[in-house]
Amino acid sequence: MRTSVVILSIWVLAQVIDVNGETNNSYSRPNVVNFGALFTLNSVIGRSVKPAIAAAIYDVNSDSSILPGTKLNMILHDSNCSGFLGTIGALQLMENDVVAVIGPQSSGIAHVISHVVNELHVPLLSFGATDPTLSALQFPYFLRTIHSDYSQMHAIADLVQHYRWNEVIAIFVDDDYGRNGISALGDALAEKRAKISYKAAITPGASATDINNLLAGVNLMESRVYVVHVNPDSGLTVFAEAEKHGMLASGYVWIATDWLPSVLDLSDSVDPKTMDLLQGVVALRHYTPDSYLKKRFSTRWKQIKGKETVNFNSYALYAYDSVWLLARALDVFFNEGGNISFSYDSKLQDGKGSKLHFSELRSFDQGNILTQILAQINFTGLTGHFGFDHNKNLINPAYEIINIGGTGSRRIGFWSNYSGLSIEPPDILYKKPLNISGMDHHLYSVIWPAETTTTPRGWVFPNNGKPLRIAVPYRVTYKEFVTKDNGPTGVHGYCIDVFEAAVALLPYPVPRSYLPYGDGLRNPSFSNLVYDVSQNKYDAAVGDITIVTNRTRIVDFTQPYMESGLVVVTPVKKVKSTAWAFLKPFTWEMWGVTGAFFLFVGVVVWILEHRINHEFRGPLSQQIVTILWFSFSTMFFSHRENTVSTLGRLVLILWLWVVLIINSSYTASLTSILTVQQLTSQIEGIDSLISSNVPIGVQDGSFAFNYLIDELNIAKSRIQIMKSQDDYIYALHRGPKGGGVAAIVDELPYIKLFLSNTNCEFRTVGEEFTRSGWGFAFQRDSPLAEDLSTAILQLSENGELQRIHDKWLSKNTCSESTNQVDITRLSLTSFWGLFLICGTSCFIALIVFFCRVYCQYRRFTPENDEEDPETGRSARRLPSRATSFKDFVDKKETDIKEMLKRKNSDNQPQVS
Repeated sequence: MRTSVVILSIWVLAQVIDVNGETNNSYSRPNVVNFGALFTLNSVIGRSVKPAIAAAIYDVNSDSSILPGTKLNMILHDSNCSGFLGTIGALQLMENDVVAVIGPQSSGIAHVISHVVNELHVPLLSFGATDPTLSALQFPYFLRTIHSDYSQMHAIADLVQHYRWNEVIAIFVDDDYGRNGISALGDALAEKRAKISYKAAITPGASATDINNLLAGVNLMESRVYVVHVNPDSGLTVFAEAEKHGMLASGYVWIATDWLPSVLDLSDSVDPKTMDLLQGVVALRHYTPDSYLKKRFSTRWKQIKGKETVNFNSYALYAYDSVWLLARALDVFFNEGGNISFSYDSKLQDGKGSKLHFSELRSFDQGNILTQILAQINFTGLTGHFGFDHNKNLINPAYEIINIGGTGSRRIGFWSNYSGLSIEPPDILYKKPLNISGMDHHLYSVIWPAETTTTPRGWVFPNNGKPLRIAVPYRVTYKEFVTKDNGPTGVHGYCIDVFEAAVALLPYPVPRSYLPYGDGLRNPSFSNLVYDVSQNKYDAAVGDITIVTNRTRIVDFTQPYMESGLVVVTPVKKVKSTAWAFLKPFTWEMWGVTGAFFLFVGVVVWILEHRINHEFRGPLSQQIVTILWFSFSTMFFSHRENTVSTLGRLVLILWLWVVLIINSSYTASLTSILTVQQLTSQIEGIDSLISSNVPIGVQDGSFAFNYLIDELNIAKSRIQIMKSQDDYIYALHRGPKGGGVAAIVDELPYIKLFLSNTNCEFRTVGEEFTRSGWGFAFQRDSPLAEDLSTAILQLSENGELQRIHDKWLSKNTCSESTNQVDITRLSLTSFWGLFLICGTSCFIALIVFFCRVYCQYRRFTPENDEEDPETGRSARRLPSRATSFKDFVDKKETDIKEMLKRKNSDNQPQVS
């Protein structure tokens, strides 16, 4: 009997104390835990979510491994798509002492009741509030158990970039869900250098007539890419009204967010009329892996009684996992000794005469702890790996990209924040190294509206009957490039022909009208022309317009069709070569350093060879002559002295290599000086022009005027405006002393034509000191700029661009050899590396040589040691040590070795 009592006591103790020595709190667990559910029952999402939550509660309560001895009880309230009713429902839930609330599906209602749960410390698990501005940072008790629209909008931005569209029109419901989602889309597109060209907001509950009127205005706009972000209960009305305007035809692009699949997924067969509206639409659906759990739930769904839908959508899966998230968190909470308790909040007091009974609301004492546990839970659910990051956002956002066609839809790819666009499922890519090259970011083909597989270009000319307004410079000089005439188009020239040829390659017509810009008395200001395009006075500008930085900030340019750059033109006279031309290949610094190195290398070789090579020994005068002869004879590789030492040979080899390069460079430069006819000018390039005070001429209307003043800081008083080619010739002939100019600064295409027209009487000096090109200017973000850039490249590749050039500008050209005045002399800058290598090798050789000599000297000097009479030890004598070392260095190597050998033999002990 006593033994039985002991055993019973041990068993009871074991139930109270767990295996880790902690108290088992299973007895303190409540039998029932209440949680609230708040969503709109009669909605696309609500009809799918309600059975899923009920199934999850049943599964949790049937699983003995989760919350043993405790049952979950749901208290359901219908928000009825109303923020006010949702708030009332949330307060009513709080009266029932719920430990958490699952829902709502509306972002707007979630914003409101997040304040309620924050005050009462009740976690809010929302399976449908996708507004990206809902953040756990602002609402600590808010947990989104579905992916934010932030990720979905980045997926759409990647789609827009993938198909190379630049603009989209956003059609959205004007509430928190729609506005904030589209705001996130705008940010995502900006990262891809695209934009939302127009935001078409639909008032919640808008009638079909209102939507029709909105779409009528949208259809007149340029963009043909529409992103539809509306509520699933009314979203199909947008497509029904779009059909009336012919907006579901070829050339249109419709991208729908996850609301559309959530509607289509609820039934096996959608109404054929509805499917006809959606042909060619691309939509995004939350990606959930085809796991065993999901397949089992799908089979079970068919057996659920009382459900209002044949199938379920992704919101049902996230709601199901939300219940399991709460159950697992409560299980951890109880296992860690948590107890559920509520207390009254002194801040919640009813006003005088109030019947709202706010004072009856109680806050959840352990709400903060439970919220922290919820954020740390990780498990595998119907939606895949379920867990949160450090910002309390659901991990691994991913979407399926589907294309609706026929009687259903087909998957064309996936998107995830890990890998971007891909045709492989995200759960497979998570196991692979991240690919950031973008080479695998592709999708299967899409069947667009009107059953076409050709990707729409995404824009058209606005349907308002107005042609493109193109400004053309009305030039009075260099009319070969562009000017006004009496022809059919009113303008002609090289630039016009290039533009017309590029437009002819476009796959669509471009209605256009050319408008001359200028009065015809002087060249117009090209900067003002570009500015007027940016101010919407013109749609584009076609002409010899230079692409410069300031202009690219306000307009978009096409690919350059003509290379350009500023050059300097001066009057020159021919001169003959002088008797001292042989000195011109090198600068004076180069001559001096080269001569110094000849002497330096000769001295180094003499030092290295002096002890062992009899050719480098003898009287002082003879050795000086040897050094000089050896140094300069290496210039012609005719030195007769042989080098014996290894170090000497190493130095000589490197020096001969340097001499070979210097000789070759000198010969080439001298040949050029003697054979090429030279030209001379006081101005040798832009640098000498800047440093002087002479007057400079620029073409009227050219950007060169501002460039010289703003960028090169040339005084405005030095610059004269040239209005014609005759002005060029007259000013250059007269020169600075005669009231003319010393040089003209203009763009290379003009100068080539000018030199050709003057029979190469003038020449360019120096090099081009700017690099730019000519392009056609369009208003910012105009898709025509990109399409015409592609066309210009095609013209260049097929040779048409060169043929147009030859038609207008093929005249006698001045050769480059005679056109270049300044022949650059070879300076030390081009050879300092060679001298550095040679000098370094010489110093290293000297260091090695003197170290070896010093070691020999240390071995040689001990024979002068004497014994100290006081200590009896050897003491070294140091008199005239420097002189001794000098004599030692001057001795022959053979003599030194002989003396060291004799000393070693004398120091060996005598054998008696």
